[in-house]
Amino acid sequence: ESSAEIRKRVIKARQIQQERYQSKNIFCNSQMTLKHQRQYCQLEPKAKDFLEQAFKTLVLRGDKTGILVACVAGDKEINLKKLAALSKNKKVEMVPMKDILGLTGYIRGGVSPLGMKKEYPTFVDESMLTKEKIIVSAGQRGLQLYLKPQDLLQSISCTVGEITE
Repeated sequence: ESSAEIRKRVIKARQIQQERYQSKNIFCNSQMTLKHQRQYCQLEPKAKDFLEQAFKTLVLRGDKTGILVACVAGDKEINLKKLAALSKNKKVEMVPMKDILGLTGYIRGGVSPLGMKKEYPTFVDESMLTKEKIIVSAGQRGLQLYLKPQDLLQSISCTVGEITE
């Protein structure tokens, strides 16, 4: 397939996307909320099961405690108010993407709850305890660890609680 053909497909896909999302103020996929994803991107049951097993590692900053880490299932959104309460902060917010490598030693998309440059307070969503096996980043984009939740929880110092919607 030539570059010109690929370009035509990309342009057509962008036009479809612009029409679909014009009333939603969405200009690219990264701006889609979980609600939008569920509405427009239906998953087959097998894919949905996989997403529920995959836990993303987020890096945040609390107004009182500083840097903290949260692990939440791929099919869920973090609830910043719940995380703030659990971490004894008034407010928490995501750290800027440009700061992630310096803080963790990992690039965005490859942040693992294991082996960060520094041990930050870590909070794990309680939904992890309902899984037989989970998937977390192994510290590099595209490289994952498949393990029992108990094995991860024994390997890191963390607090488990309800931190998602």
